[in-house]
Amino acid sequence: MDAAATKDDVIFRSKLPDIYIPKHLPLHSYCFQNISKYRTKPCLINGGSGEVFTYEEVEALSRRAGAGLSRLGLRHGDTVMILLPNSPEFVFAFLGASYIGAVSTMANPYFTPAEVVKQAKASEAKLIITQACHVGKVSGFAKDNGVRVVLVDSPPPEGDYLQFSELVGADESELPAVDFSPDDVVALPYSSGTTGLPKGVMLTHKGLVTSVAQQVDGENPNLYIHSDDVMICVLPFFHIYSLNSILLCGLRAGAAILVMQKFEIEPFLELIQRYKVTIGPFVPPIVLAIVKSPVVDKYDLSSVRTVMSGAAPLGKELEEAVRDKFPNAKLGQGYGMTEAGPVLAMCLAFAKESFEIKSGACGTVVRNAEMKIVDTESGASLGRNQPGEICIRGDQIMKGYLNDSEATERTIDKQGWLHTGDIGFIDEDDELFIIDRLKEIIKYKGYQVAPAEIEALLLNHPNISDAAVVPMKDEQAGEVPVAFVVKSNGSTITEDEIKQFISKQVIFYKRINRVFFIDAIPKNPSGKILRKDLKAILAATTPSPN
Repeated sequence: MDAAATKDDVIFRSKLPDIYIPKHLPLHSYCFQNISKYRTKPCLINGGSGEVFTYEEVEALSRRAGAGLSRLGLRHGDTVMILLPNSPEFVFAFLGASYIGAVSTMANPYFTPAEVVKQAKASEAKLIITQACHVGKVSGFAKDNGVRVVLVDSPPPEGDYLQFSELVGADESELPAVDFSPDDVVALPYSSGTTGLPKGVMLTHKGLVTSVAQQVDGENPNLYIHSDDVMICVLPFFHIYSLNSILLCGLRAGAAILVMQKFEIEPFLELIQRYKVTIGPFVPPIVLAIVKSPVVDKYDLSSVRTVMSGAAPLGKELEEAVRDKFPNAKLGQGYGMTEAGPVLAMCLAFAKESFEIKSGACGTVVRNAEMKIVDTESGASLGRNQPGEICIRGDQIMKGYLNDSEATERTIDKQGWLHTGDIGFIDEDDELFIIDRLKEIIKYKGYQVAPAEIEALLLNHPNISDAAVVPMKDEQAGEVPVAFVVKSNGSTITEDEIKQFISKQVIFYKRINRVFFIDAIPKNPSGKILRKDLKAILAATTPSPN
C-alpha cells in the first residue's frame, strides 16, 4: 500500500484537457456562482405535486434554512442529520447547512431505528431533519442526547418537535458570517469502503467543488449538462451518486431537476414524457425495469438525449437492450466510489465533442485527476490491458474517514493514492473496464451491504457460533447477501429463524437471502475470513439450506 511512487509508474489521465477549478469557493457559492443567468429558470420540480422552485427561490430558501439552523444554535463544524426521501426540503436543508459551515450526514429514511441511531451517534448529529412517520426511530436518542428534531410535515400528536417551515421562515440577514476553509467537511455520507463496518466519509467543500467541476465545467465537459436540460432524479439524494452527479451538477449547470420520491415504472415514464426529460441518471436495476416492462412502449421517451448508469456495473447485454428504449439517447456508464468524491471515470460519449465508446466500458478517468492500476500482490504499477486494483488521486477524494485514521491509512496511501478495492484495466483507448472486486462490500441495486455488519448481528445469536456473509448473484438486485453459519453445539436453529432474526434489525436490502449451514468458516492464520473459498463453495455446490 505504501510503496513509493516511482518514475516507472504508469499514470493515466483524461483525454480532455485539465480545467480551472475554483477550489477556494464554498460549495454553495460554487453551485450558485452563475445564478444571474438562471435566476428565474426552474431549478427544482417536485414530481409528486408539480410545484416548481426557481433558482432564485432555491437560493433564498437555502439561505433562510441556514439562518434558521444558526438560530437553533448550529455552528460551523456541527453535524445535521438529514433523514428524508427525495424532496425540495432535502435540498434546502443540505445547502442551508453548507451556508453556515455545518456538515450534513445523510441517512436512508427506511433504515431501522438501530441503524439510524448508530449513524446519528457516530456522526455526533446535533439536529435531525425528518418526517413525522420516522420520528419513532430517533425520538429516544434525541431526548437522551439533547438533539433537536425538525419535521418537514405535520408534527406527531405529542412531543417537542420543530417545523421545517420555521427554518425556512428565518430572516436570511441573520445568516452568520463564516470563515470557510476549502478543507472543511460539508457532507458525511456513510460507506463501508473496501472492508468492515460503515464509516463516515469526510467530503470537503474543495472535494465536492472539484468533483462537480470535473463533470460539468469547461468548454468540453465530460457530462455535458446544458442549462436547458431537464434531469430526472429518482435516485435517492442520500446516495452520493444522486447528491453529486444529479443535484450538485444540475445546480452548477443551471438545469431543471425533476425530483421523484420513489421509483415506480409508470409514474416514472409519465414524468419523462410530461416534462420532456433530457437526462436520465440511472442504476442497473432501473435499466432492467425499463427493459423488462411491457408498458414502456406506450410512452414517448424521445426527449431523452443522455442515459448514464452508475453505482454498479451495467452488463453489455443490458446496455444493448436499453438502447432501443431511448431512440435519441447516448448511453454510457460512469464509475464512482463514495470515498473518491465519488466520480472516478465518466463516459466520453457525453462530451461536447463526443468520443466513440465501447460497450461495457465505464468511462475514462475524469479531468484534473490521475489514475493508475496496480498489481494486487506487489503494488507495482501496470500498463494497458493488465488487470489490477484501480487507484485514483486528486483534490476530489475524501479527506478521510471520520474518527478512523487506521481505516483512512489503509485506503489512502502516503502518496495520496486512494485504493478502491475494485479490479479493472485500462485499454489502448483509455477506457476503463471493471472486472472484479477485491473489497468485501456487497452491492444490492447500488446500495452497500457490509458483510461485517451482518456478521456481527449473526454472532449475537446464542445458537450461532460463527458466521460469514458473502454476495450471491441475482438478476434483479445484482447481488444479494447470503450467510454461511456454524450452529452452536446441539442447536436446531433453522434458516427461517435466522432470516427473521436479521430482518427485524436491518433495512430490506441487508436481509439475508439464503442461509447455508457449514461445519467451520474457512479463515487464514490471522483469523480473516476466506471469502473467496466461500464464494467458490457457493458457485460450485450451492448447498441446500438445512
